[in-house]
Amino acid sequence: MMFDLVISGGTVATAADTFRADIGITDGRIAALGEGLEGADSIDAGGRLVLPGGIEAHCHIAQESATGGMTSDDYRSGSISAAFGGNSCFIPFAAQHRGKGVTETLDLYDSRAMGASVIDWSYHLIVADPTETVLRDELPAAFARGITSFKVFMTYDLMRVDDAQFLDILTVAKTHGALTMVHAENSGMIAWMTRRLLEAGHTAPRYHAPSHPALAESEAINRAISLARLVDAPLLIVHVSTPEGAGLVHDARLAGAKIFGETCPQYLFLTRDDLDRPGMEGAKFMCSPPLRDTATQEALWRHIQGGTFSLWSSDHSPYRFDDTGKLAKGTDAHFGQIANGMPGIGLRLPLLFSEGVNKGRITLQQFVALSASNAARLYGLPQKGSIAIGMDADIAIWNPQETRTVTVKDQHDNMDYTPFEGRKLTGWPTTVLTRGRRVVEDGRLIATPGDGRFVARERIDLTGHPGATVPELDPATNFGVKVAP
Repeated sequence: MMFDLVISGGTVATAADTFRADIGITDGRIAALGEGLEGADSIDAGGRLVLPGGIEAHCHIAQESATGGMTSDDYRSGSISAAFGGNSCFIPFAAQHRGKGVTETLDLYDSRAMGASVIDWSYHLIVADPTETVLRDELPAAFARGITSFKVFMTYDLMRVDDAQFLDILTVAKTHGALTMVHAENSGMIAWMTRRLLEAGHTAPRYHAPSHPALAESEAINRAISLARLVDAPLLIVHVSTPEGAGLVHDARLAGAKIFGETCPQYLFLTRDDLDRPGMEGAKFMCSPPLRDTATQEALWRHIQGGTFSLWSSDHSPYRFDDTGKLAKGTDAHFGQIANGMPGIGLRLPLLFSEGVNKGRITLQQFVALSASNAARLYGLPQKGSIAIGMDADIAIWNPQETRTVTVKDQHDNMDYTPFEGRKLTGWPTTVLTRGRRVVEDGRLIATPGDGRFVARERIDLTGHPGATVPELDPATNFGVKVAP
């Protein structure tokens, strides 16, 4: 049988296995795994690893903040940077702001993404204004068009929902098989700490860290898990940055709750000391939750090794170090006026491979799970995230021995800095395919903007997560309170 493309001679890895095989690709899908396969086109992967293409499931692309600031990457530059970092698909956010409908929000993001991305994409919907119309009509309509994950904020005055609104969104999501995501920090604690710091004259970027105490995260994670357990709904805690928060996720999962956790490279590779760089340089390292310390890094690595975290995501939130981004309020702005977020979409996987796989902290199978397979399962992408017959031929070929020193000019995004500048990493993706089509090969962009497709996603797979019903909402108790039909 002659295939459209054959990848030969490589070592294939999935989240479960590692084996030598040729991969035969036809019509954008994996048609065969075997030996001696022949194709009209071929890629020699001898001496390299052949992995599922990464799924970057947490990034902010062409997205306005609630205060009007726009991230620096659009769907063209963001997707190109993602592809050079070993990703074949990504899921940015479509942010609803107050006074806007969900349908008009999604239509707006369609206009930004269509014809621009070089890899496949979908959206997570940020819900900031859960009106009756949104809950009754627009969230189900979003689900019907393949948007099966909704995100809420427990902080930021213009974005946060209260606990009752949170429960409403969890309930709608549960009804339709969607996954709710949450940015969990206690808004009142942050506001109180910020006010006290500013009143004392502490305005430099370094004070961003104490303004977001670790307790603000763990309190909010505990509350978010409690709300999800009340209605027995699935919930993903994004960008967990503390051992206490990770412990809460671990304990909830052990108890059977439908709780999932995510962490990000910045919490494993950077510390709050980076916020204390001279002048305004520390602003480059401001994100929320903030960077912590080296003890936290070691604890988070243990949670990665132990399976607490289902996802490893970049939280790529790019704001340039100029008056369009970090310095929009001037060079003398206080820490509360500086845009939160940092770039990293192109380094998410090289960082994890170099410091995780190559240093023996995690297995290659764990790397595949964290980089692609778990995101495919949680976010309803059954055709992606693994190498098996019938799957989309979303593939990344890695040279596990290639060593590079990180520089901003190699990132392919629309940023003027990288927080990981100068870090020496070993293991890099050399070729990336989306649906059997070359996107990146040997340092060159092959695809053109618009080659990527929107992917309508399916409901979350909750197999193995039994959940539990509280007595007050157990139909057997006949209290008459119904969470979902």
